[in-house]
Amino acid sequence: MTTMSDKTSYVRGSGSFRGGVHPPGFKAQAAERPIEVAPQPQQVNIPLLQHTGAACEPAVQPKQQVRSGDVIGDAEAFISAPVHTPIAGTVGRLSVATLPNGRHVRTVPVRADGEQLTGQSLWDDIFGGDWPTDGLEKHDPTKIVQATHDAGLVGLGGAAFPTHVKLTFNEKKPIDTLLVNGCECEPYLTADYRLMLEAPAPIIVGAILAAAAVRAKRIIIAVEDNKPAAVEKMRDVAGGAGVEVAVVKTKYPAGSERQTIFTVLGRKVPVPGLPLDVGVVVLNVGTAAAVARAVLRGRPLTHRVVTVTGPGIREPKNLLVPIGISYGELIEYCGGLTLDAARVVAGGPMMGFALGSFDTPVTKGTSGVVAMTHRDIRRAGETNCIRCGRCVDACPVNLVPTKIALATRNADWDLAERYYITACNECGCCAYVCPAGIPLVQLIRAGKAQMPKE
Repeated sequence: MTTMSDKTSYVRGSGSFRGGVHPPGFKAQAAERPIEVAPQPQQVNIPLLQHTGAACEPAVQPKQQVRSGDVIGDAEAFISAPVHTPIAGTVGRLSVATLPNGRHVRTVPVRADGEQLTGQSLWDDIFGGDWPTDGLEKHDPTKIVQATHDAGLVGLGGAAFPTHVKLTFNEKKPIDTLLVNGCECEPYLTADYRLMLEAPAPIIVGAILAAAAVRAKRIIIAVEDNKPAAVEKMRDVAGGAGVEVAVVKTKYPAGSERQTIFTVLGRKVPVPGLPLDVGVVVLNVGTAAAVARAVLRGRPLTHRVVTVTGPGIREPKNLLVPIGISYGELIEYCGGLTLDAARVVAGGPMMGFALGSFDTPVTKGTSGVVAMTHRDIRRAGETNCIRCGRCVDACPVNLVPTKIALATRNADWDLAERYYITACNECGCCAYVCPAGIPLVQLIRAGKAQMPKE
């Protein structure tokens, strides 16, 4: 492995974004828990839609034998990503699962059979070993993009947008900066934090490869200032590779693409618009590490790090888990739920979805599992809007959430579009500050789902 200098170009975040909130972090429960490799499940149930875009079509048949990493779902559309089995075994009959967001998707069950990679061997296969940095910028950009597609890479920060689409070079919109997002601003979650501490090398290598794909000359890793250990670790590893580290002020949702770009670079992504409109591509730290594995080792995305935490979990942990394992198995491995547990959330409490069944499979976009108690979810009943304007002040995208919510309740889709419902990133800031207890985020989500498709 190339020896990296202790010197680094150290960037101090230049400011902050408008709006946002400061919810309690609750990171301490899992922040000091090193990543453990979850036990091998007897069966995984792998959804054929784990990403933004078109669903995959089954590439296997019932009773077929598969090896770990084999493709089980093909993606033909450009905005899509193939899915792979994380274990060796026998394919079962196609079934259907309901994901936490309420979407019904087809799934491919695989029952474990034969020799499997587990424990330290699995960790070494995914994150361990040498990660050389010499000559990475000389990799063929087209081959990098193809490798990320073939590996089924999607954004691991939650949005699950296919990575190969982000990395496809666009001559009309040149990219000058690759921004790697290590903010992890959602309360309770510490998966990215632990990854930066325990596997920084593949993050740096993946960032360099991604920058080569989009022809970006500058690479910046953004980390919130409430994670000093991660800042120092990334500085130590990044310096010799010419990667910069930006320390940004802790504020939710600092990890949202638009807000990270504005905070670090001072560039405002237009509404509607995308980061590439201002010359930037943003990747989550976990996604960057997955790029390194896909390009240098030819390994698909079959596992990810998930935080299982919250006051309703007996033993909070950060786990490396196979895609398709059930939420219930993760909770059981963490000692189960406490007696006063009342709600389990897939993701974090600000943007996550209440879990309807413990049999629901983990997907590529699952960053955490948070169990809340009755005390945590107790809230006052909903009252009429008092027009205080707090939701407008808190909205980091400068929207008027109450107008959008009202339009949704009245099925007034013209009004919803006029107030840019599609620009809402569903961060939850508006609902967090609303004194009337109006479920603004739920209404906006419902509106997006119910809007007539053109």
